[in-house]
Amino acid sequence: MPDITDALSAIDAAIGECLSCGDSLGTSPSADFCSETCQTGWRAQKAGAKNVEDIGVAHPLTWLGPTAAGTLRTPGHDVLDAVVAFVSRFSAFPNEHCAPTVALWYAHTHIADRLYVTPRLILDSAEPGSGKTRVLEVGQYLVAKPEMTISITPAAVFRMLVEGPITLLFDEIDAVFSPKTGGNNEDLRALLNAGYKRTATVARCVGDAKSMNVARFPVYAPVALAGIAGGMPATITTRAVTIHMRKRRYDEVVEEFIEEDVEREATPLREDLESWVYRVADKVAHARPDRPDGVRDRAAEIWRPLLAIADAAGGHWPETARLACRHFVLEEGPRDVSTGVRLLADVREIFRTQHTDRMTTADLIRELHAIEDGPWTDLQGKPLDSRRLAKELDRYSVRPKDVKVNGKALKGYRVDGDGGLTDAWSRYLPPVKAHATAATSATTQVIENNDAEQVARPGATSATAIPTEVADGRGSGETSAPPVTRAVAEVAEVAGETSDAPETQGDDL
Repeated sequence: MPDITDALSAIDAAIGECLSCGDSLGTSPSADFCSETCQTGWRAQKAGAKNVEDIGVAHPLTWLGPTAAGTLRTPGHDVLDAVVAFVSRFSAFPNEHCAPTVALWYAHTHIADRLYVTPRLILDSAEPGSGKTRVLEVGQYLVAKPEMTISITPAAVFRMLVEGPITLLFDEIDAVFSPKTGGNNEDLRALLNAGYKRTATVARCVGDAKSMNVARFPVYAPVALAGIAGGMPATITTRAVTIHMRKRRYDEVVEEFIEEDVEREATPLREDLESWVYRVADKVAHARPDRPDGVRDRAAEIWRPLLAIADAAGGHWPETARLACRHFVLEEGPRDVSTGVRLLADVREIFRTQHTDRMTTADLIRELHAIEDGPWTDLQGKPLDSRRLAKELDRYSVRPKDVKVNGKALKGYRVDGDGGLTDAWSRYLPPVKAHATAATSATTQVIENNDAEQVARPGATSATAIPTEVADGRGSGETSAPPVTRAVAEVAEVAGETSDAPETQGDDL
């Protein structure tokens, strides 16, 4: 096609060639050079300097004007690292897992409308002045659409969320829910509970008596709450990642918080965070990230977006996020548990340390009272008694049964069987760690090898060479001693027995 060839040659002639490399100028705004690199090299040659070598580094054409938005993209792991470094300048967090978790939470607020769940972030402390408010003050310049507040009505929140999610940053939330101030904020509590899922709405009647209509208000929004520990409803804490802040040590130094300086410095960081997380929004929204073993149910639900963001960031962040997840869910765990769950946990520990599958009510209550940091000697001004014990355990389908001690049938509790403790333990408590189950397994073997109504006393299973008949036959007709005392005495007695000790029929526990 001679016509096309002639036309292209004419265009090249009109455009001209680069004085440095001889290539076509293309769309370069310069009449002499195709790029800034060629221009710099040509001028260096003319000035007698050494040739500029191309070492594979991209040279931005700054002389062409500002770089178009999105042309230069900061990797996600660098963006999150910068957020961690920034927030750590103003806060002394109690451990290395806190700042990365805060950074991931800040990031998720920018794509909350794409997520199904937005975890609540709780910052509590035992005493004022522990840095809770500072995390919110810095965070308001890094999250999406921040609304920093101390007191707000549910009606106001309904109307603020009509146009889409905003990030609610509540300070002094303990005063809102404290019984001392009335604590009558069920509407707000319900809003915060429901609003962690995108599909949540709250129905309200609007209008006057003549034209009353039901309006459904969306209540989905990221929420961070700061306050003194102990005043937060459990229904909110189960939907949250809770960071227990502490006062700074005297040798811990943080930068002074000057709001206008923080706002100015945080602006480009927030823009980078927003730009990056928008780019990975689809990937995060559809991700099903792996999670540490033992993280399940609601804990898995609230950590899913944070782990997905960490995976999208790459670098060290997938591992860092999972270490944080393990710490907050499995290692630190919820501190505020119900009285019933605390009771189940203490009872399980007593049964485990006693190496038994049954205990009388009197022995169990005595052991519970002996727990130094337990609440069982003062429940609403009264010590735990058999009636209160039965009432608390009955909620978990655990009921007292007849157990035999020294030939006498007494009321007590068993591990297995109808109304036993095993099912409640498996449903309401985390599994016992492997190193804590070795002694229990020995007890299980003894129980399996004996009649259902004939098991060794506590402590008898700790040494396999001790005959159960001898251990069971001690103290007939004597006053019953505490289980731990009996176990020690029995082992000592058995050690002194001769091989021709008479056999006795063991009493059931």
